[in-house]
Amino acid sequence: MEKTIDMCFMKKMLTLIMAMGAIFGMGLLGSCQSNNSADLVVYGKIFTADSSKIVEAFAVKDGKYIYVGDKAGAEAYINEGTEVIDYSGKGMVMPGCGNGHAHYSLGYAIQTVGTVMDRADGVDKFFKEIIPAAVKKAKDNGSKVIFGSGWDMMKFPKDLNYRKQLDAICSDIPIYIADEEGHKGLANTILLKKAGLIKEDGTAGKTEVRGGEVVLDADGIPTGYVKEQAGTYVRSFLDNEELFSVDIAKGNMAKIQDQLLSEGYTMYLDGYTSYFFNDNFYKAAQEMDQAGDMHFVLGAAWELDSWMDVDKTLEKAAATKKYETAHIRTNWLKMFMDGTVESGTGFIDPLYPDGKQGIPNWSEEELTEITRKANEKGITMHVHVMGNKGVTRIVNAYVNAGKKEMRNTLVHVYGVSEPDYQRMADNNIYVTSGMLWHHADNDMQEELLRILPEGMKDKGYPMKSFFDHGVNFSSHSDFPALCGSPDDPFGIMEIVVTGEYYPEQATPWWPEELLTREQAIYALTLGVAKQMFLENERGSISTGKYADFLLVTKDVLTCPVKEIHEAKPAATYFEGKKVYPF
Repeated sequence: MEKTIDMCFMKKMLTLIMAMGAIFGMGLLGSCQSNNSADLVVYGKIFTADSSKIVEAFAVKDGKYIYVGDKAGAEAYINEGTEVIDYSGKGMVMPGCGNGHAHYSLGYAIQTVGTVMDRADGVDKFFKEIIPAAVKKAKDNGSKVIFGSGWDMMKFPKDLNYRKQLDAICSDIPIYIADEEGHKGLANTILLKKAGLIKEDGTAGKTEVRGGEVVLDADGIPTGYVKEQAGTYVRSFLDNEELFSVDIAKGNMAKIQDQLLSEGYTMYLDGYTSYFFNDNFYKAAQEMDQAGDMHFVLGAAWELDSWMDVDKTLEKAAATKKYETAHIRTNWLKMFMDGTVESGTGFIDPLYPDGKQGIPNWSEEELTEITRKANEKGITMHVHVMGNKGVTRIVNAYVNAGKKEMRNTLVHVYGVSEPDYQRMADNNIYVTSGMLWHHADNDMQEELLRILPEGMKDKGYPMKSFFDHGVNFSSHSDFPALCGSPDDPFGIMEIVVTGEYYPEQATPWWPEELLTREQAIYALTLGVAKQMFLENERGSISTGKYADFLLVTKDVLTCPVKEIHEAKPAATYFEGKKVYPF
C-alpha cells in the first residue's frame, strides 16, 4: 500500500513539474527571443573599418550592435517589431565619420554675428561694399562690434594702411575682420587703442605681441594688419560676451548638427571652443544634450595663446569638465606652435628663401612644462603645427613630459623630419591631418616652388608615412578654413587617394604620400574615434559599440576613383536612430 501511494504521488509530481516546466520554459524562451530580437537589421555591403573587414549584415538593439556578420546570422535577430533595411546593391554601409579638428562653432558664429566674405573678393570690394554694409548692419541692430572673416591673404597687400581706410568708414565701433585661415586680422583704430597697440594720442603703444606680428607703417604706428597671435590678442579686446552669448551659441548648435549629419559626421572635435574667450559654446552644447537633442559626439578644446597666463588658462581648461555629458568631452587644450608654411609663418628648417624661419610661439622648455601640467590635470595637448622644426619641438616636449595614455596630438602637420615619425609612434603621439589640403592647382604649385625652401617645394601634408610608421592618424577638415577644399568625407577621400581636387585639373601632388581607400576610411572613422578616446564605443561596426553608421550612395571602395567625391550619405544613423535626413 505504501508503495502504491508513493507511485501515485510521484506521477502527480511529475505531471506538475512538466506543466510548470512548460510554463516557465515558454517564459524562458520568450525571454530569450526578446533578448535576441533586434530593433534594426541592415543588409548590404558593409565596411566595418575593423581590420578592413567587409560583412553582409548587422543587427542593432538599444542603440548598439548586437550582431555583425553574414545575412543568415542576422536573420535570427528579426522579430515582429524589427525594422529591416536591405541596402544591397545600392552603394555601401560604413561607420559614421569623424572630424578630428574643425571650427563649426566659429563658422556658424561668424554667419550669425558677423560678415562672411568670399575669398575671391578683393581689396576694392572690401572697402567699397563689404565694410560699409557691415557697418550699416551693426548700427541698425545696435551692435557694439563689427566682426567678420574671409579675406584672402594673397589678394590683400601687407603694406596697406588698413586702419586708416577702416577709420574712414567707421571710427566709433571696433572692427575686426579675420582672414579666411583665421591667422591674420584687420582692425580699426578704436580697437587698436582698446588693445593698447595705439595710445590715446595716436602714437604707437604696444607694438610687439609674443607669437605674432604687428605690421607698422613708416612712422612706426600699427597699420591695423596683425598676424598670428597678435590677431588673437587684438580680438580679445572685442566685447565678446555681447558678440557671442549663450543664446546665440544655442541657435548655432542646431545648424552645426544639421551640417555634420548631412555630411556623414557623427564625431567632431572643435578646435576653437573658447574662440570668443568665454565658455558659452560649452554651456549651449550641454543644454542641447541634456534636452536629448544632440545626435553626435562633441569634443571641445580650450585655447591657450602665447600671450596668455599659462596657469590661469590651464585652470579654465580643467574647469570645463563640468560641462561633460554622455556626448560631450572637454579634455583638450588647443595651442599654436607656429603659423602656416604657405604664408611664411610656419616654423621650418631650412630657412625660407628670404632668410626667415617662421614664427615659433613657444620654446621647447615652455612646451615641455605645459605638457606636463596639462597631462597631470587630465588634459590632452592639441597643438597646431605646420613646419618640420615646430614638429620636432613639440615631439620633444611630448616625449620628455607627456603621458603616453593622454594621446597628445599634433594638428595639421605640413612637414616632418624623418626621425620624428618613429618617435611619434614609440610615444603614442597622435596626428590629425588636413588631408583635404593634399592638392594644389598649377598656380599654387608655381607659387610654392618660388617661396619654399628645397625639400618642401612639391611636398606638404604627409599621410602614408604616418601609417607606415604606425602613428595613429585621423582626418580633419578645419572648417571653415577650407582654402578651396571640400568639407565632406568623400570629397576629402578622393583627394587623399588621387592627390587632386576634381575642379582643379592639376598635376597630382606628392603621390608618394597618397593613401589607399581603406586607409582613408580608417583616418575618417576609427582614427578619429581613437583620437577622441572613443574607440571602445564608436568608429567601427563592431559588436557592443554604438550603432553610428552611414548608408552611402556609392560604393567608394570600388567605384571609379574620380567619382568618389560624388558619394554622400543617403542616411546617417546615430545610436541606432536615423538622424538624417530628418
